[in-house]
Amino acid sequence: MDFMAPIQMEPLLPPIRYGDKILLIGSCFTEHIGNALAEHKFETFQNPHGILFDPASVYHSLIRYIEQKPYTEADLFYLNEVWQSWHHHSRFSGTDKHAVLAQMNSTLETAHRFLKQAGWVIITLGSSFSYRLNANNPQAEHSGLKVANCHRAPGQWFDKKMLEIEETVSLLDNLYHRLRIFNPDAKLLFTISPVRHLRDGVVANNRSKARLIEAVHHMVQKFDRLYYFPAYELVIDVLRDYRFYDVDLAHPNYPATEFVLEKFTENCVDEASRQLMKEIRPLMIARRHKPFHPETKVHRQFLKAQYEKARRLTEQYPFLDLKEEMAYFGQGNNMGI
Repeated sequence: MDFMAPIQMEPLLPPIRYGDKILLIGSCFTEHIGNALAEHKFETFQNPHGILFDPASVYHSLIRYIEQKPYTEADLFYLNEVWQSWHHHSRFSGTDKHAVLAQMNSTLETAHRFLKQAGWVIITLGSSFSYRLNANNPQAEHSGLKVANCHRAPGQWFDKKMLEIEETVSLLDNLYHRLRIFNPDAKLLFTISPVRHLRDGVVANNRSKARLIEAVHHMVQKFDRLYYFPAYELVIDVLRDYRFYDVDLAHPNYPATEFVLEKFTENCVDEASRQLMKEIRPLMIARRHKPFHPETKVHRQFLKAQYEKARRLTEQYPFLDLKEEMAYFGQGNNMGI
């Protein structure tokens, strides 16, 4: 008997490979994919504005990278004793207004340069719900502004709306054409986050996801260089069991995310890169190793052995950046045996 529904997945053509610059943007599930790629030493840049959920926020951020339009003090607001931006995740917030702006604009410049050279842009959409400031907020001149993060501001400051399929298609269509002009070589890979937005209610969450799926598939079928990876379907329809969710019943747990990442690697990464990932993985595991007795000869020998592995990999694959690992494992050379 089959206890899992099969899913048809066409290999990504062309596949992702080492040497590709990969910009990832969108919901928290984006960072599961991005962290896995970064850990295996792919050249990535993740969520330059922080975590984003809805198509309007993703659109705003990518257009801002293309235009390289800096943020100013007028884009900030003061709440709960920190300066914040309606377009950024709270990790950009801070008590020093000038430091906040400097970080935002430095990241913006980096994103502009990276996107210009990116071979892949991976976009993970999480929700069709979009929030806008209304006339109740203290900055009346910003009424109607679409926000990426509510920053725990009073709920009466916002109007909440589920974007229509046509609205999302319009945003993605415009984004596609702007990106093709800015970087003709960039390819777009869409995913829908399997994280369930249960605060909206189960019915509303399903409607929200359905609109995202329909809009994305409309784009993939309409244009070339657009692709879809079924992260959502792998969790919702293949695993299909609450034991693959965390205690909040909303976020996929570690086994579920690992399952999705395995399928991503199998179907989206080329064979040569997959083989290199297998060589890099033991080195990354060794880097996370916490010794009980770091002063022992056995540990020093362990460090030196890992250093040699890293050195051989960099000689064989000059594009790999293992400087951090070699500096860490190089302690074995400095300690002596």
